[in-house]
Amino acid sequence: MTKLLTGKVALVAGGTRGAGRGTAIQLGAAGATVYVTGRSTRAQRSEMNRPETIEDTAELVSAAGGVGIAVQVDHLVPDEVRELIARIESEQGALHVLVNDIWGTSQVEWNKTVWESDLTAGLHTLRLAVETHAITSHFALPLLIQNPGGLVVEMTDGTDEYNATTYRNSFFYDLAKGAVSRMAFALAHELRSQNTTSVLLTPGWLRSEDMLDSFGVTEQNWRDALTVEPHFAISESPAYVGRAVAALAQDPDVSRWHGKSLSSGELAKIYGFTDLDGSQPDAWRYLVEVQDVGKPADPTGYR
Repeated sequence: MTKLLTGKVALVAGGTRGAGRGTAIQLGAAGATVYVTGRSTRAQRSEMNRPETIEDTAELVSAAGGVGIAVQVDHLVPDEVRELIARIESEQGALHVLVNDIWGTSQVEWNKTVWESDLTAGLHTLRLAVETHAITSHFALPLLIQNPGGLVVEMTDGTDEYNATTYRNSFFYDLAKGAVSRMAFALAHELRSQNTTSVLLTPGWLRSEDMLDSFGVTEQNWRDALTVEPHFAISESPAYVGRAVAALAQDPDVSRWHGKSLSSGELAKIYGFTDLDGSQPDAWRYLVEVQDVGKPADPTGYR
């Protein structure tokens, strides 16, 4: 890969695992210096209680060809985020890419109404999914807009079009993802005069570490899960959405996407990148045309 991001500085907020890790690695592969933040370190696990750490991600960024820097940050704590941005400014003098990918909760209660849900868990979900993004943008954007041509990516689950007509199986999850979408809209409005591009971006059915574990498979043998869930055939690795972010960050005409809701599958067709297996899964078109209408699982023509 041509390292067009050499000399550029990125912050992947929530880069411990999943889409955040995939994004950090692909930005590193393009030559960027990537600050990877999250709560899980080799010395301390977050409430997710999983083995992935920000140090692991930072090492993968460096191995890919960039410079990975791990910083433990709880993005619900304003002082910690303020200190993070001050450190980036002190060490690098600039910030060119911000990826808001913070999530990190295992408390989502699926298929429950708001009155059946645990209120404490639901409100905690909203704090982790929404408050963290607002706090991070508040502190990071003054540094990012100092250099023309910056990029802000709000990472979510589902395109605006899909989520506008689809209930996402939980009152609080649905609300959280809708709020992230609206934040991207608001940022696009506020950054319009700052020569900074703001987008909403979603992966498809993501083969995150947690998702793979739930099916009892790995990235190497993930197709074994198709006997349990045939529609998993449309799934994608975290590298795929990471390559979408890297493509946007390297595009000199990235401002054409300002204010848009985008997906990894959509951008793959435009920029020409593929997933790790050389395919180009288009999950959101598949969901509408195959899975949600009850057709048999068949990714032919969709990856």
